[in-house]
Amino acid sequence: MSTSNRAAKLTKTHKVLRKHYDPIAPAERPLLEHLLYACCLEGAKCSEADEAFARLQQAYFDWNEVRVTTIAELAEVMSCLPQPSPAASKLKKTLQAVFETYYSFELEALKKENIGQAVKKLQKLDGVTPFAIAYMTQLGLGGHAIAVSQGALQALQIVGIISEAEVRQRRVPGMERAIPKSKGIEFSSLLHQLGADYAAARFSSRVRGILLEIDPAAKQRFP
Repeated sequence: MSTSNRAAKLTKTHKVLRKHYDPIAPAERPLLEHLLYACCLEGAKCSEADEAFARLQQAYFDWNEVRVTTIAELAEVMSCLPQPSPAASKLKKTLQAVFETYYSFELEALKKENIGQAVKKLQKLDGVTPFAIAYMTQLGLGGHAIAVSQGALQALQIVGIISEAEVRQRRVPGMERAIPKSKGIEFSSLLHQLGADYAAARFSSRVRGILLEIDPAAKQRFP
């Protein structure tokens, strides 16, 4: 797909999603908590992620206690998520990697660095996914990055914006150019809601209706 066609489809996607969803304002958090919240959010709806994150904060004294807890126990606490075990594994790995790298649970110093350098450091942390890095870059570091879940990637493939290969690579080329930074947080929220709905009920008439509104030819790509 040409760059201009992809940009036009992303712009249309934004317009359609604004008709069907209301953007959810993100909470202000320390950098570490942005990463941890992203572990809950990546495969879930915002309400489910909010509940899981609140449960973790209520069940444990601090993040170190979470770090030394088993994945099975964390998954039980996070059982409100669609896939609690993978989320618990990512969260535990993230905490372990941060602790081993910084010997603390404090990441605020990254705000003083160039965003590119901060992102490179995050990419070296075991368990930190591209979704979590983009989420933290946008909301914690003030950069222009849009976190895209697996459900959102699949939805974007169905409407013809990305290819199957790009889904596997977890890439949406040109998205940050097509969606201006001033609309980045809103678009991220709307796209995530579509992705979560698609992951939860990809055959629902509502989800299919939204996809067809974005691209009538999407019907040929429905699973």
